[in-house]
Amino acid sequence: MMGMKQRCLAPLVNVSLEELVPQDHFYRHLERTLDLSFVRKFVQETYATMGRPSIDPVVFFKLQLIMFFEDIRSERLLMRLVADRLSVRWYLGYDLNEPLPDHSTLSKIRLRYGLEVFRRFFEAIVEQCQQAKLVWGRELYFDSTQVNANADLDSLAPRFAVEAREALQEHLAALFEPEAVQPENSEEQNANVLPSERQLEETRVDEPVSLPTRIAEARREELAEENTARHDWIAQEGRQQRDVYGSYQRTADFRISTTDPDATPMRLKGGGIHLGYHTHYVVDGGKRRIILAVLVVPGEVMDNQPMLDLLWHVLFRWRSQPNQVTGDMTYGTAENIKVIEDAHIHAYIPIAERGQRTGYYGLADFTYDPVHDHYTCPQGQFLIPFHREEQAHVVEYRAVAGTCNVCPVKAACTASNRGRHIHRSFFADYLDRVKAYEQTLAYHQALNKRKVWIEPLFGEGKQWHGMRRFRLRRL
Repeated sequence: MMGMKQRCLAPLVNVSLEELVPQDHFYRHLERTLDLSFVRKFVQETYATMGRPSIDPVVFFKLQLIMFFEDIRSERLLMRLVADRLSVRWYLGYDLNEPLPDHSTLSKIRLRYGLEVFRRFFEAIVEQCQQAKLVWGRELYFDSTQVNANADLDSLAPRFAVEAREALQEHLAALFEPEAVQPENSEEQNANVLPSERQLEETRVDEPVSLPTRIAEARREELAEENTARHDWIAQEGRQQRDVYGSYQRTADFRISTTDPDATPMRLKGGGIHLGYHTHYVVDGGKRRIILAVLVVPGEVMDNQPMLDLLWHVLFRWRSQPNQVTGDMTYGTAENIKVIEDAHIHAYIPIAERGQRTGYYGLADFTYDPVHDHYTCPQGQFLIPFHREEQAHVVEYRAVAGTCNVCPVKAACTASNRGRHIHRSFFADYLDRVKAYEQTLAYHQALNKRKVWIEPLFGEGKQWHGMRRFRLRRL
């Protein structure tokens, strides 16, 4: 006999949500493992002391984790999932008869907290991993991946027009800003403040405490001036330095997206151009592959630019003393390698041959004499120092034009009538040292390990967690 299901939805009686969620469920394991009560201390300053109670900050961050685990790209869909899933309700601590937060509230909370709170949240989780002995700290792996922005190329407009419009809007907003109403007894309140207290409030500045060092005062001032002039990628939250050197200009220097002003045109590895960002990871070499640092920068930023800031952040924040740093060829600039090697860390980074042209002798075919500071070509002729390029940190060595023009192998050496020239980096000794690593087993093991240690993390984020394209805009 064929059965027929009748819809009979009676109110639940004496049913506990605690009994409906299996004991071996993933969210029960997450609740036992990860205690998020520390976030209340992070966000306490963003709330008033009196008024209507807000959503618990712990609930907000649990919702962010649920979005990640369930591959959800909007708060509206997230709250629909919470309404339907008993296990998610249990994880948030909402019973069946309790009203859930509205999806629009989540966006307001995220804007209220700002990037700094999310950074502190990330570091608190890594700190728990470190306390649980999950962070090794002896090897560091660097890599980045392309992520499309939530904006289209059609949104690009002339930068000068967009910035002029924004400046005009800010000027009008400041011009017609309503004056703040002073309380009637404000003068009496100011009179009751002691001069020492008032002076303390005016002079209070959040400056870092200077650590005791043996650096001379002149050297300290010099270092302070250098640090002020340099571009700190982490402190600037990934923003690009828009300085223009000479006649060189990037596309983003004169065109900007009106949808996502921080996103820049990015040439995709599979072909084509899209607005996007680069997401940088620094991953620990331990078995757990803990991500120690993350930085998002516009797509136009080369991978080597923020590398040192990420390295120092990991070394000082997590008190790490790595033996080696591993990255691909895009990180292998002479400046990066010099700093890494000076820190007594092996730079396992491939170095590209600069200025190598197909069909001509390469730099390896010339012999350098450090005593007399010149190169010897395959035909035994000398290339002597000709010009120093301070900004590029290279010295140009050039042969005599007349000798090169009558050379029998000129066709295999150069097409120029001014003689063959070679560029040697100021840090060539460091580059030679790193090239020598290529003959060691540890170097090849590190490069092979990087492929399976950090690249799969990007694949998991894009395949399982919807991270091929950002759902939010701006850095």
